[in-house]
Amino acid sequence: MAHASFDGLRVLSLESRRAKEVAKLIRTYGGEPFVVPAMREAPLESHRQALEFADGLLQGKFDLVIFLTGVGVRALLDIVTTRYDREEFLQALRSVRVAARGPKPQAALRDIQVPISVIAAEPSTWREMLSALQAEFGDSLATMRVAVQEYGASNPEFLSALNESCAEVTKVPVYQWTLPEDVRPLRECVLGIARGNVDVVLFMTAVQVIHLFQIAEQMNCEQDLRDGLAKMVVVSIGPTTSEELAHYGIKPDFEPSRPKMGFIVNEAAQYSGKLLNERRNGSGPTPVTTQVSVAARPQTDGGPVDSPRATGQPIRKVALSTPTMAGFRDGLTPIDFLHEISSRIASADSFHLVLGRIVDFVTAIIPCDSCFIYVLEGDRLVLRASQNPHADLVAQLGLQIGHGVTGWVAEHREPVAIASDASKDPRFQAFKNVPEDQFEAILCTPILCASKVVGVINLQHRTSYHHSPNEVRLLSMIGFLVGAEIERARLETENAALAGRLETRKVVDRAKGILQRDLVIAEDEAYRRMQRESRQRRKSMRDIAEAILLGDDLKKARPEIDEKPG
Repeated sequence: MAHASFDGLRVLSLESRRAKEVAKLIRTYGGEPFVVPAMREAPLESHRQALEFADGLLQGKFDLVIFLTGVGVRALLDIVTTRYDREEFLQALRSVRVAARGPKPQAALRDIQVPISVIAAEPSTWREMLSALQAEFGDSLATMRVAVQEYGASNPEFLSALNESCAEVTKVPVYQWTLPEDVRPLRECVLGIARGNVDVVLFMTAVQVIHLFQIAEQMNCEQDLRDGLAKMVVVSIGPTTSEELAHYGIKPDFEPSRPKMGFIVNEAAQYSGKLLNERRNGSGPTPVTTQVSVAARPQTDGGPVDSPRATGQPIRKVALSTPTMAGFRDGLTPIDFLHEISSRIASADSFHLVLGRIVDFVTAIIPCDSCFIYVLEGDRLVLRASQNPHADLVAQLGLQIGHGVTGWVAEHREPVAIASDASKDPRFQAFKNVPEDQFEAILCTPILCASKVVGVINLQHRTSYHHSPNEVRLLSMIGFLVGAEIERARLETENAALAGRLETRKVVDRAKGILQRDLVIAEDEAYRRMQRESRQRRKSMRDIAEAILLGDDLKKARPEIDEKPG
């Protein structure tokens, strides 16, 4: 896409858990993805600390529990339920104050119906977590007994700050991060960077940095790795990762406007080509933004200090004025947009492929956690396409016009944008078997053809999200543009199905006639016999009918074969 494209650049990601998703995103924005997992989650040798925490929680020994990761929430619950009753533990957890570092632990806690008192603001580092706790609890924080669910490694800075602010702090480790079992791809990655075989590298967690340099140290290639990184575009997802890079002497080119996978890929696609050209031409990179990441400058009570983790200069960060659209206002002209979407749907493919292309296009330009497309069939809106795999719901889930936010949009033919607490909207209707019902924000627009509603596009976000006027207009425009194509594809599919049914009826009628003639039975009896064969052989009626026709053709051809000489 013209507004955000890698233009064939070789993009390296060290992501492990969501390797497939990041590779798809890089490819969507015209990059050549190289995804080399740099870490894996491994169980601890002993769960003693987690079980001691559970025992203490059940005895009322904690006032506040801080969850740092969604994986940690689920892992802790799995460990605890090996010894204690699940519901008893959850009730104890619901009786204390709970804090979540960001949207992932927030979603995991919501799934088990645990109320959350404090949520850290983006970029969701330990600093934001501590500030949120101090803002919520004030002086009472000093009297609290606090438990911290750790991620794959301890955060000594956070624990030290908590110890200074709280009465008592208990670590609760539940898993650990280790190197991949097969480190050969990571070794090849180090050599590839050193040899200049990569143009852009995306760091999405500090552990990726640590493990990459750990492997380089084992290979005695640490300086070669630094030299290689200095010649390419390095993007850090946020302040904590930037600090770890600074520890190894690497200054990232920039951080995304929001610390999320979609944003880092999206905005790297927008700026990397320009930065790389300037670096290779010797002019030096020009600023991509006006914001800076102050967390990349460690401080003490006396102010900024010089340390191996400090870069001496702030890290540039993509400004919030260019949010999810990755420069849509900067670079994507109306002609570019029309050409892109028309090329997606003009291939005259089948109905479900057209819907799939629309989902891919929408989610590529407006990051979201879920995208549903409902198609009006009779007086019901039927789910016909989904960004996430819901094979059991596609073509099965439906709702009446006017029911829920989606039904309201179809009835009133107006878009709806809800920034937070979507479930509290009076138009909201939940479907318990759809995981995406645990969301905060929603953007829903009608799909129109000849002034008639033919469907609805529904975008959902797990956390609060303010949709800009440009995003609302953009999705509405997509609804206008794809309406005719959806209607065409739907009608072609229906016509093909009708033609198939008519052909099947002709074949079945001919087969019935043959059975009536050969067995001297009535038409109803011939049909029942075909039905019985269909059930017993688990074949369609058309398959049974065609077998009968083939048998009759062979019988007719038999006399000709018998009359041939020799």
